[in-house]
Amino acid sequence: MTSAWDHAVPQDAGFAPDLAHKLEALVAAGQLPPVHAIVLARHDRLLLDRYFIGEDQQIGYDSIGRIAFTGTTLHDLRSVTKSIVGLLYGIALERGLVPGLDAPLVDAFPEYPDLAADPARRRLTVAHALSMTMGLDWDESLPYTDPRNSEIAMEMAADRYRFTLDRAIVAAPGASWIYSGGAVALIGALIERGSGQSLPDFARDALFRPLGIHRSEWFSGDDGVYSAAAGLRLGALDLLRIGSMLANGGQHEGGQIVPSSWLKQSWTRRTDTVWGQAYGYLWYLGRATPPAFPGGTPSVAGYGNGGQRLFVLPEAGIACVILAGLYDTPGGEQGPEWIWRELILPNFIG
Repeated sequence: MTSAWDHAVPQDAGFAPDLAHKLEALVAAGQLPPVHAIVLARHDRLLLDRYFIGEDQQIGYDSIGRIAFTGTTLHDLRSVTKSIVGLLYGIALERGLVPGLDAPLVDAFPEYPDLAADPARRRLTVAHALSMTMGLDWDESLPYTDPRNSEIAMEMAADRYRFTLDRAIVAAPGASWIYSGGAVALIGALIERGSGQSLPDFARDALFRPLGIHRSEWFSGDDGVYSAAAGLRLGALDLLRIGSMLANGGQHEGGQIVPSSWLKQSWTRRTDTVWGQAYGYLWYLGRATPPAFPGGTPSVAGYGNGGQRLFVLPEAGIACVILAGLYDTPGGEQGPEWIWRELILPNFIG
């Protein structure tokens, strides 16, 4: 554990008193899905932190070997990065640094006058990128080791922004959800161009430092552009700090870090995913049903390839982070979901 957190035993924060024992029993029986870290907080108090030894890799690189994880070990967040970038856009929007939600995307990229002159592409707005409803052809169903995967093709393109904006139009803007790292790359560009800072520098100044987060890494491609879609690395406890701030309405130690109005917008359903969840602005939305909320309570989550998860129950003040190394593994995403659904939620009794 880290001294940066206040600590509490689970029963003092509304969880079953034997929560930690149940976790250890699963570990002892070999029944816990393979993960690297499980950390849980409520109302800014750390209730549970358990770390494991496992194989890991870093995006863009080969395996980095077998790691004994701690709360501060930097870990790929993969597409949880997208949700963090959504927070950064909201901060930048409040500061007047980025175009508004209804602004045409092509207007932010004047270097492509041919695209700006296309009436169909002028219909694409910032909101469509944030909700992944641009209607542009994009396919990330292939493994991320396959150059035919659209995100990998974007990373390999001479100009990632033209590559994204110039995709074939396959649906009306706003009509359907198409998972797209390219959409988030465009949002990252808006933040960088509007703030005059790199994405890591803006994140450091606007989000990380105010939360006391001092260690992070951000992957950049061969073109030197930082990956807004999947490039962020944080320790489990620092990601939990972000989740705890969100569970507190965007506040941390009396300061408003992320505008509460932006969280409300981000966590409003804009469309539905092909996987069954509702989707806001770069956040997955649902309802959780712990015993304390028999009718269900709103749940928001960031998902990342390989089993990276940030779960937040805003009405209960709960945040949970689960990290794993199951990258591009069929069914690998189910382990962290199982831990959240079958271990954490049933033991929240209010």
